[in-house]
Amino acid sequence: MRRVVAQGTFDILHPGHVHYLEDAASMGEELHVIVARTENVTHKPDPVIPGPQRVEMVEALDPVDHARLGHPSDIFVPIEELEPAVIALGHDQHHDAESIREALSDRGLDCEVVRASEREPHEGAEILSTGDIIDKIVDERS
Repeated sequence: MRRVVAQGTFDILHPGHVHYLEDAASMGEELHVIVARTENVTHKPDPVIPGPQRVEMVEALDPVDHARLGHPSDIFVPIEELEPAVIALGHDQHHDAESIREALSDRGLDCEVVRASEREPHEGAEILSTGDIIDKIVDERS
């Protein structure tokens, strides 16, 4: 069975998240999603939604077979446990694919690192960013 791992914050789910996970699921037969712990989100503001609730929401999505919170201190621990064939990165995630490949190799892990495709624009205005959704809520409710 070809196992795929996707990861992210998944705070306030939107169609971009769904596209990412559908694309990741198409890369194999089983999709595991690692949801970042709030304390490990350092590249943007803290998530609004608590980690366990984000896991529950992600796991409810059709393409997802299993979801869980990431490790508190080492992002590669779940990868070592799951032994995926593929790690699917979101098209706009801040991760450097080559650095991930090097870290995997250093740990003796053999899996592809693939960047998922970008969601094609749909008719009408879409908001495909949690930050943009939050900004719009604040603007409209202020």
